[in-house]
Amino acid sequence: MIRLSGITPSGEMHLGNYLGAVRRWAAESGPEDLYFVSNLHAMTTHHEPATLRRLTRHQLAVMIAAGVPGDAVFVQSDLINEHMALTWLLECTCTFGEARRMVQFKEKSDGRESVRLGLLTYPVLMASDILLHGAAEVPVGNDQNQHVELARTLARRFNANYGDAFVVPRGVLPETAARVRDLTVPEKKMSKSASDVGGIIYVLDEPDTIRRKLRRAVTDGMADVRYAPDEQPGVANLLEIVAACTDTSPTAVADGIDSYRDLKEAAAEAVIAELGPVRERALDLLAGGGELDKIRSAGAERARDRSRDRLANALHLAGVD
Repeated sequence: MIRLSGITPSGEMHLGNYLGAVRRWAAESGPEDLYFVSNLHAMTTHHEPATLRRLTRHQLAVMIAAGVPGDAVFVQSDLINEHMALTWLLECTCTFGEARRMVQFKEKSDGRESVRLGLLTYPVLMASDILLHGAAEVPVGNDQNQHVELARTLARRFNANYGDAFVVPRGVLPETAARVRDLTVPEKKMSKSASDVGGIIYVLDEPDTIRRKLRRAVTDGMADVRYAPDEQPGVANLLEIVAACTDTSPTAVADGIDSYRDLKEAAAEAVIAELGPVRERALDLLAGGGELDKIRSAGAERARDRSRDRLANALHLAGVD
């Protein structure tokens, strides 16, 4: 069974991405699973080409450095011919109404006079990602589940109209992972698009930077170290970070700490210890260039080989071979 997961290079990878997804991919990867950098998805709004190129390499390097198997990783645009060919078939299978009903399109286009067509059609590209690689399961949160449902709809419709070409995937909730929130606004999750970088710990941050950010993390005036997410979100966030990095529980972490200062120091030590080896390996990959390029090229070729027959069959069934 194939599971497929991707990450969009809309910003540098941060602690939330790492703990919530990438570390789990490294630990739980199955022999058929695939993980990709979805750089084409980062083009639905204005972007700088040089920045997109840099962030794509950055994401790939961190994934490899974190232990995601190199033979399971690829970059989406390295298979652009395959992805675009299937996207066109699926756009000719999807209706305008189905695309327009996607919640994320409604939210991101609301109140704007002009939006890019890619924002409307990108769920079809996502369906292409899933169906091209034969994924049976797609771990997604609730915000993306509607897109997986569209992929299911398009797979069934194409199979019914033209013949069996695609596995009908299903969305699955990922295993419970750390919910890392912004250090300065703990009511919000840590996000690559946040305007205040002081609340974000990036995977490639230097240890001194990590310490500084955590020392400035918002807590409260209670001076009481306990795990109460609703009442003390800032303290709870720090406890969850330590717990995730040390494989324990937030409550257990709280039992051994008496002050907010000690909590912040414990968080800094835990994060630095967790990210240190990943940072060092990723920087080596980015500096060397050659090894990362070889991994990327080999990953693309393996992904292409695995999808070639599936795409050829779909094109044949649709009458465009």
